[in-house]
Amino acid sequence: MEELITLMAELEEEQLLQQIEERLTAGEDPHAIFEACQKGMTIVGERFEKGEYYLSDLVMSGEVFRQASELITPYFTEGAGAATKGKVVIGTIIGDIHDIGKDIVIAMLRSAGYEVIDLGVDVPVERFVEAVKESGAPVVGISGLLTVAFPPMKECVDALKAAELDVKVMIGGAPVTAEVCQYVGADAFGSANDAVEFCNKWFVVTA
Repeated sequence: MEELITLMAELEEEQLLQQIEERLTAGEDPHAIFEACQKGMTIVGERFEKGEYYLSDLVMSGEVFRQASELITPYFTEGAGAATKGKVVIGTIIGDIHDIGKDIVIAMLRSAGYEVIDLGVDVPVERFVEAVKESGAPVVGISGLLTVAFPPMKECVDALKAAELDVKVMIGGAPVTAEVCQYVGADAFGSANDAVEFCNKWFVVTA
């Protein structure tokens, strides 16, 4: 599986998808193939953090992983390997229509085994609350690339608390700082890789 890990990490889309198809047709374990792609995505995230990859590379990796997942998942035996680590609700808050950062986080979380409920962009506070009630997700991610997103982020956290929903909230976006996180009342803030680490910690605690 090392070859698949490398192809994913190097963003060799055509070769990776071809290899996956050939291996699946040959009867290789789809779960092992999926895990190899996950490991490749982890390397992509590490390279981005080190400045070796750019934002465009990260976006591309998400698309490649999505295509790989679409090839692999039909081969999963029903009821086996289908379980996820948990559900996460994510959206870009109302007043902001940027989705690159959100989509990167979603790709990273899905590659780490989480089920992500993507609410899209310009999402009203009420929709976040509804989504948590509908899904039972214990973690919410709120994205915002504009400073005007900060007040509605705070409104969203306040609304979740007012609804007495026991959730952890993480926020992200270029202008988000520790001070913003404190103002909003979120539990954490950070990058796509950080989001995965937060969920790994929170879901272990809540499991």
